[in-house]
Amino acid sequence: MDGHDFLAERFEEHRTHLKAVAYRMLGSLTEADDAVQEAWLRLARSEAGEIGNLGGWLTTVVGRVCLDMLRSRTRRGETSLEARLPDPIVSEPAAGPEHEALIADSVGLALLVVLEALTPPERLAFVLHDMFGMPFEEIGPIIDRSPVAARKLASRARRRVQGTAPEPDPDPVAQRRVVDAFLTAARGGDLDALVAVLDPDVVLRADGGKALPGGMRVLRGREAVAGQAGTFQRMATLATSRPVLVNGAAGFVNSVDGELFSVMSFTVTDDKITAIEILSDPDRLARLGLAGLEK
Repeated sequence: MDGHDFLAERFEEHRTHLKAVAYRMLGSLTEADDAVQEAWLRLARSEAGEIGNLGGWLTTVVGRVCLDMLRSRTRRGETSLEARLPDPIVSEPAAGPEHEALIADSVGLALLVVLEALTPPERLAFVLHDMFGMPFEEIGPIIDRSPVAARKLASRARRRVQGTAPEPDPDPVAQRRVVDAFLTAARGGDLDALVAVLDPDVVLRADGGKALPGGMRVLRGREAVAGQAGTFQRMATLATSRPVLVNGAAGFVNSVDGELFSVMSFTVTDDKITAIEILSDPDRLARLGLAGLEK
């Protein structure tokens, strides 16, 4: 095995972790792959033999690349993920190691949406420290701040996140029971049963892409969400719903006449649905690689 192959093999040992970091930073699977690829290119051009802690070095590089990508979104005036849903990670209940790493720590879509409201430095400090345990002494240089300043950024981000993104119930069986009750109520047009499983402060986000003028639609509160009962019933009646995990939480892949129609994710807290995310953008669904799950 030559030096290049050996380096590539060592890099592959870290790829899954690096993609998990990049996904939490960017909320986009495609951009996460781009960030990881850029890390490999920088490694290939470096004096790899002088790198003592390869995992730490690569995580730092991915953090810097993601920070640049987030700042670039702002400079170019691109639509942030506040106006569209993050890419969902859809898997069967028995997923492979890559999916398990990506969905670890219950990083649901609702939390990723909240992270979009943070500044790029806040998001990096929060993700790297709170989600991956990187010390502030290593985070500071990535954002050109002192460790103390990096700690303050993470603390500020933590305060903004806490209480904004609902904490999901850890029991997958309990989650599925509530979500199945929602589907049964929707399919039967049972408004009372539908209301019974919704939290008073439930938030629904529906991203239909170009098919939905104005971008992502957001409804807040039990009455507003229950007011979509007719829409839920039509969808539940027409679609075939397959139970899946979406970012580790209970959800459905919905198909109509064998064609993928939408992905639904639910956050269940204290046996009530506190958040619903629906992605029905056909262009983005096509890029998720869900062939077979729509059957």
